[in-house]
Amino acid sequence: MVNLFKRLHKLKSLTNTPDPRRPHRNRRSNLPNPPNSHKRIPPITRLHLTYAQKIYGGHQGARHFWRRVLPRLKYHNPHVPITVSPTTEQEGPAALTVYFHERLSSTAPGISGPKPVTDKYAPAPVGEEKSAVIDLKNLNYEEIWRRVQASTGAESYVLSPVDEEDLKKVADVKARAPGDRARNRAMRQAKRDQERMLAEARGEVEKSKQT
Repeated sequence: MVNLFKRLHKLKSLTNTPDPRRPHRNRRSNLPNPPNSHKRIPPITRLHLTYAQKIYGGHQGARHFWRRVLPRLKYHNPHVPITVSPTTEQEGPAALTVYFHERLSSTAPGISGPKPVTDKYAPAPVGEEKSAVIDLKNLNYEEIWRRVQASTGAESYVLSPVDEEDLKKVADVKARAPGDRARNRAMRQAKRDQERMLAEARGEVEKSKQT
């Protein structure tokens, strides 16, 4: 049951039910690919993130983006390769490189930041790929996500019946958790009481033998 709960809890974090009050947290998104791309946004072929391992020097938002957002994007876009280069260069780039098929999106040039940034750790475009680099330094992960949405045209993901059923299991497990914990505590206490009674009984027997 514990393993099931952990697995379902992870699924809940990956599916990330949208909250209209906090739109920056709605990271359940499909990136454009040949079936769902359109004229304004070409297909996304891959992503690459570079950030320093320590958070100072403007890398905190990029690190949080790696931890909080990239797993969801990968979960909902298994067709899009995502690579990451954690570095020890605090003065180095914190950047997200977005690779497009054949051409950049119409919004990509406007979201890269006030100054062009290069990322020596990002793979070079291959074949017909075109890449745009988003400067992530000194941005929080919510702002990074907004720029990713603007540049890629990421669309909201609709939960499948299987996902909805799994999320119901998560809710059921959480609802039962307080009762399960109370029962487990009662069982442990009963076991301790029984062991204490047996120990006391053995002590009385030993006393009677000595007298």
